[in-house]
Amino acid sequence: MPTEIRLTEEELGLMSVFQNVTGVNSRDCIIDQQAGRIIFVVDKGLMGLAIGKEGRTIINLERIVGKPVELVEYSDSAAEFIKNALGSRNVIDVKINTRADGQKVAIVQTSAKNKGAVLGKGGRNAERARILAQRYFDIQHIHIVTQ
Repeated sequence: MPTEIRLTEEELGLMSVFQNVTGVNSRDCIIDQQAGRIIFVVDKGLMGLAIGKEGRTIINLERIVGKPVELVEYSDSAAEFIKNALGSRNVIDVKINTRADGQKVAIVQTSAKNKGAVLGKGGRNAERARILAQRYFDIQHIHIVTQ
């Protein structure tokens, strides 16, 4: 596991805004400049509270911060965390392997029908999962395969 996660002043400020709007403490905040979004990691069991009834809380938060907001539920298990980052209902299985050179790789198994949903438009979901897997579990690559 990486030694520590450092947050910028901007990320800390966004975490404060997130908590004020949703009433939920976020575990982490990532400003993804490339995709123009903000990713918040919340503790297990708090997703519904953070999203709000009919998604109103997140819609309000997006209006305040001026960017799309995405939430991922945290897990101590790398496989479960990657599954959450990709949208767990479309993922069949996640295996973590270590290559001969020491790099960790996640193999995500999904059905051919759901592969597009797992990847996301333009690979957004896969990139979110890669960023989080590297940040929390030092996993360099995520391979998405079909049965």
